[in-house]
Amino acid sequence: MNKEKGKWSYSRLLLTLIAILGITAILSVGSGRYYITPAEVISIFLSKVIPIQQTWADQAESVIFTLRLPRIIAAALVGGALSLSGATYQGVFKNPLVAPDILGVSAGACIGASCAILAGAGNWIIQICAFIGGFLAVALTTSIPRILKNKSMMMLVLSGIIVGGMMSSTLGLIKYVADPDTQLASIVYWQLGSLAQVTLKDIYIIAPITIIAGGVLYLLRWRINILSLGEREAKTLGVDISFLRGILVICATLLTASSVCISGTIGWIGLALPHLGRMITGPNNVKLIPVSCILGSIFLMIIDTIARVSSSSEIPLGILTGMIGAPFYFYLLLRQRKNLQWY
Repeated sequence: MNKEKGKWSYSRLLLTLIAILGITAILSVGSGRYYITPAEVISIFLSKVIPIQQTWADQAESVIFTLRLPRIIAAALVGGALSLSGATYQGVFKNPLVAPDILGVSAGACIGASCAILAGAGNWIIQICAFIGGFLAVALTTSIPRILKNKSMMMLVLSGIIVGGMMSSTLGLIKYVADPDTQLASIVYWQLGSLAQVTLKDIYIIAPITIIAGGVLYLLRWRINILSLGEREAKTLGVDISFLRGILVICATLLTASSVCISGTIGWIGLALPHLGRMITGPNNVKLIPVSCILGSIFLMIIDTIARVSSSSEIPLGILTGMIGAPFYFYLLLRQRKNLQWY
């Protein structure tokens, strides 16, 4: 009886979060300098499916499908991907302080993008270089434990810190030699994160990667619980720990790299949102993974809307996530201070 009640409660939680996600998306699409009421937004979308008498201006439809819808979809994908990868890293490494940055993915992507900007490349090349940079950083991070012949999780985390530090210094050198009138501003803007330049073509590229990698993590979410039991217990259950851990890290890295290549660096989502999800569902990754993903999508949609409407010139997302994410994370730690032994 209690088990059925628990399943029903979790199902109700998911439905509630999905409803909030939908409401947030409708409000975000309508918000901006050209305001569109929620009823008009719903009517415009319905008109693409069923015949409805047009009661809205043509400009409203153009604003939605040309300007706002691509970045709303991108915010949902990027926020969900970063939060999902953060929850996965924290589960795999059994460390609540781990975030997508821990393997140097974000820093490596910034290096790749900055090099492309220095070379005067276009947006496509910048995004491809960012993707390659993120993966090279992960390859370097995972190579250090092999070189040192110590494949423990602690060594991997320390390797991520080393690579992240190297990448930060390299990025500083690139910014030092960049043209201050043109290239430096682009590099800094990329580093701070933004969805202003996202188009539907960008989404078509990252959506398959995000969906496939996220789908694999969703299907393997119960195996993350096995890893949390410890290596000896996992081996006793017949789990190939190295293979499983490799698949999880690769998928989480794919999610982070594909997100960074269209949005730049956006911090705190992969660190704070899994904690919020854990407060709601507990440490069980079977429930935590889906909830964290939806929470990340909702959070970045709200942040991106605030960035668009709060000033005439858009505020970079990295600034807002830092200003909101840091106090929010402190609040979560304050609420969890007596339960941190869960991890």
